[in-house]
Amino acid sequence: MNVTTPCWVKQAVFYQIFPDRFAKTPQPRHSLPPTMQVPLEAWDAPPQFHSYKGGDLWGVIEKLDYLVDLGITAIYFTPIFQSASNHRYHTHDYYKIDPLLGGEPAFDAFLEAAHSRGLKVVLDGVFNHASRGFFYFNDILENGSHSPWIDWFQVEQWPLAAYDGDKPANYKGWWNMRALPVFNHDHPPAREYIMEVGEYWIKKGIDGWRLDVPGEVKTEGFWAEFRDRVKAINPEAYIVGEVWDDATEWLQGDQFDGVMNYLFTGPTLAFVAGDRVDQALVDGPGYFPYPAIQAEEYGKKMTQLLRQYPWEIQLTQLNLLSSHDIARVLSVVGEDRASYELALLLLMTFPGAPSIYYGDEVGMVGGLDPDCRRGFLPAEQWDQDWLNLHKQLIALRRSHPPLQTGDYQVVLAEEWVYVFSRRLGNETRWVALNASESQASINLPVTQELGEPLFGAGRAVQGEKGWSLELPARSGMVL
Repeated sequence: MNVTTPCWVKQAVFYQIFPDRFAKTPQPRHSLPPTMQVPLEAWDAPPQFHSYKGGDLWGVIEKLDYLVDLGITAIYFTPIFQSASNHRYHTHDYYKIDPLLGGEPAFDAFLEAAHSRGLKVVLDGVFNHASRGFFYFNDILENGSHSPWIDWFQVEQWPLAAYDGDKPANYKGWWNMRALPVFNHDHPPAREYIMEVGEYWIKKGIDGWRLDVPGEVKTEGFWAEFRDRVKAINPEAYIVGEVWDDATEWLQGDQFDGVMNYLFTGPTLAFVAGDRVDQALVDGPGYFPYPAIQAEEYGKKMTQLLRQYPWEIQLTQLNLLSSHDIARVLSVVGEDRASYELALLLLMTFPGAPSIYYGDEVGMVGGLDPDCRRGFLPAEQWDQDWLNLHKQLIALRRSHPPLQTGDYQVVLAEEWVYVFSRRLGNETRWVALNASESQASINLPVTQELGEPLFGAGRAVQGEKGWSLELPARSGMVL
């Protein structure tokens, strides 16, 4: 099969935004429409499962120049459609932007402002399940067996118990959650509805879809049809799935362009942080940044991962260190800055599109959900050194094509020292990491002239038999 993926993703740097927590409109709240004049949780208060902090799309517009200055080229939003939850995975209406986010006027203004700055926009498609408030399921709750939309969902028996936990729900909910009734994807009208939603927002101008739990849709050919219909409107639209483990089934070029690459995340943190990983923060989520591994094992895992899918797919994987579903990376590594710096260096030099979770770049911490979804820090609390580090590494990636699309070759992997190359045509960039507690000297099998390091505190020394690198403890460099 001839695998093609969106060209722009191969050069992209993503920024993931949880809309309720990133930015509020700067307008006084009394001048806002009534839908937004509601009681809100304090922005700096610990986030709760069911409260709103009031972030909105007008506020995101105000932050776009900040994102451009950071070096971001694409935004991935968690859901923004009308919903009865702060995370908006309980969809009420797939054709309406949540009023608390500013509704359609705010989204239209945001999309125009983002595109005018060259930023791509990817929305979250929650198409495995809807919510109790979704009109067609709500009709079933109101009208029971007389509802014409029964076949849209997986009703097992009557009566339904959508709220009473002492009785069987009698319909299939995602992970047995009554709030999230699962679609019947085998039912043609329900299937067509989802396809048309996918088409509608692509026609509106979005640049792609992130698909929530797509592996739980078992209907044969569903995602292939979704791809065909989306790509018929925009061949360069990005389709990325939330698949946490082996995604071979979906990454053959006929369904997704990539997945959220947790198979990169786990081993990377297990290598650079080792025993510093806070086990209490990683026992639940299934990305396994433990047990600690050394360079040889890390190299094997990365080599295996890069052989797992076609190369065109590798270049459009969505690589990440944090997300709304896992504890923030700085907390996971025990707030050890060297561990995070090494992980960030690997993120920005690995094949695929790197993604920064909002606030990681200014030093935000946070435990498991909902703590990983705190309000974005005010500017006076930003760690400026941390922000500059992110800017530096993002700029490095964007200005060196081999770090974007060059092939990946492990050069050396011994104990806690790891070196790999990214080669594109006649250009090669070397990336070296020393995750140990002592300085390391590395002999490189390189005969060509090496210049000053592009990044890092180490240095290259030319000898009779080639080059050696001297790397301080817990540091990395790019040549």
